[in-house]
Amino acid sequence: MSSSSASHSHAGSRSSNALDSLRLDKWLWAARFYKTRSIAVEEIGKGRVTVNGQAAKASREVRVGDLIRFRQGQIDREVRVAGLSSIRGPAPVAQTLYEETPDSIAAREKAAEARRLAPEPASTIEQGRPTKQDRRRLAEWDRWSASLD
Repeated sequence: MSSSSASHSHAGSRSSNALDSLRLDKWLWAARFYKTRSIAVEEIGKGRVTVNGQAAKASREVRVGDLIRFRQGQIDREVRVAGLSSIRGPAPVAQTLYEETPDSIAAREKAAEARRLAPEPASTIEQGRPTKQDRRRLAEWDRWSASLD
């Protein structure tokens, strides 16, 4: 009987421990910063994620109050952990898991303004490669123009 109570108390301490901390990759995924945990692990492995100013591993335990800095696409973000969740819920719930720092918000807005004012040169191209129909028209035109010479 004592062995069952010992295993029960061990399970109880384990569940309370899970509420205190959570793996970094799992938290980033649950907070919806990355679409999959494997993408989160990849970004952490490339050294693009720091916790409290230190390089982190995917298995690093994250606690409420930790400051996480990472890159999401082209944007550098800095957030403070406000809550822990091991499940990936809807976006409004995920947004309650963190608070973005004012510096990070300002940098993100500045980057968005820069993209708006100086768009990517490739996005200004209205037409890409010629379609099959366009190529046939060009070939037909070349055939007739070559015979006139």
